[in-house]
Amino acid sequence: MTASVLGVHRSRTHSFSKPTVDEIELVEGFGVAGDAHAGATVQHVSRVKRDPSTPNLRQVHLLHAELFDDLAVAGFHVEPGQMGENLTTTGLDILSLPVGTRLSIGDAVITVMGLRNPCHQINGLQEGLMKQVLRTDESGEIERLAGVMGVVSRGGVIRPGDEIVVDLPPEPHHRLAPV
Repeated sequence: MTASVLGVHRSRTHSFSKPTVDEIELVEGFGVAGDAHAGATVQHVSRVKRDPSTPNLRQVHLLHAELFDDLAVAGFHVEPGQMGENLTTTGLDILSLPVGTRLSIGDAVITVMGLRNPCHQINGLQEGLMKQVLRTDESGEIERLAGVMGVVSRGGVIRPGDEIVVDLPPEPHHRLAPV
């Protein structure tokens, strides 16, 4: 199966979910044009309160559509864009990618920086959803399943159906951590 974009989403407001659109434009070093989380420095409200000069490593949020199937088994119904992602992907295990992986999509390139650290707003979508995307595995490690965050390394337009080409960084690879 080829990795591809299932849907693209953006919102001008800091609302939790993002409406689905026909295409998004990525701007190098900035993020998704017209999205509230775009910027060279942090734009997430909680992070701006801590230090507004911090570089924005969360310019683009990618979420794997396969998570929706896992959530459905647990009794949750989630649609693309509802968890605040900019890109819903399919056919790619994004959570296993190492830090620094470059994803070429159309003319754009996104460099994966780390895991999304989900916040309590997820329970506003559906009560109990937070425990499904932030949980402890059998070995006691915390699993963060709510996607990955990246920065725009080359701008371009992304549309549903675009192929995702993965370029791993040189070894040694480093596991994703929350950003």
